[in-house]
Amino acid sequence: MATSERTIMAIKDYQNQAEQLVKDYLLADPFIPYTSILGGLFACKMIYDLTRLISTFYFKSYAGLTKIQRIEWNNRSMSTIHAFFIASLSLYFVFWSDLFSEHRLAGLVTFRSSPLSIFGLGVSVGYFLADIGMILWLYPSLGGIEYLLFSFLAKNLIMSNVVMKVVHHSLSTIAVTYAMMSGEGQLYTYMVLISEVTTPEINMRWYLDTAGMKKSRAYLINGIVIFLGWLVARVLLFIYIFYHVYLHYDQGQADAYLRGFPCADGASSARCDELDVVWEDNKGTEEDINKEAVMMGRHCTEHHT
Repeated sequence: MATSERTIMAIKDYQNQAEQLVKDYLLADPFIPYTSILGGLFACKMIYDLTRLISTFYFKSYAGLTKIQRIEWNNRSMSTIHAFFIASLSLYFVFWSDLFSEHRLAGLVTFRSSPLSIFGLGVSVGYFLADIGMILWLYPSLGGIEYLLFSFLAKNLIMSNVVMKVVHHSLSTIAVTYAMMSGEGQLYTYMVLISEVTTPEINMRWYLDTAGMKKSRAYLINGIVIFLGWLVARVLLFIYIFYHVYLHYDQGQADAYLRGFPCADGASSARCDELDVVWEDNKGTEEDINKEAVMMGRHCTEHHT
């Protein structure tokens, strides 16, 4: 009985020490940016591995994918989970939290921040770093020099999709890191990050295409949802952002971030996702045309023989 009580007391003592360690170091205000970035990197790794494990057992099409397609399959799950997380947090801060409320007398709205708002931005920085790291680490497995340089796609004269992804993530990392470390412009950063609500639909479109469901009703519904999501999150939302910036411009005239980075980040994000859809649809269309041409060729050959 005495041994059991000593064991319980020892466990409680270790628990209290662990809680104090977390409170004094891991979640202390000066360390939140760094712990949140590491947490974001760890979460990305965990989601990637879990996706690979679950997909192996529950998705038959996963086994038939190439190595590169499996990597992208796993990577897009990372992107989807991050989008749900950061979009939900952004909606909370922009529309429901008192942190950026106009009625709160806590200084200029453009310079407000909290431990939670800093933590959320740090997780996003961790995700962007993980995604950029994967692109660079796998180079040139996923393609040639166009991964890092500007190039033109045949017949379309648009920038390489992967180049846009690198540019987008680089701008996002710089913008979000600046807001996280300085505490400036976090409201507008979260406003822009609401546009991540369109990312799951973009990724679902790729999943359906890869699984051979491009002619299914789900693919059609996905396209409609993407259109509506873009209308709200990429058009109406940015009109609201510019209007809000105009109303509070006098609060951040010395803050160049308010006039540049949110718009650059949002614009690059929009271009990246738009090119993602266009490129995937273009590839799918070319594949369909090639398949039809092959079938017609076979039919003509059989007819002549």
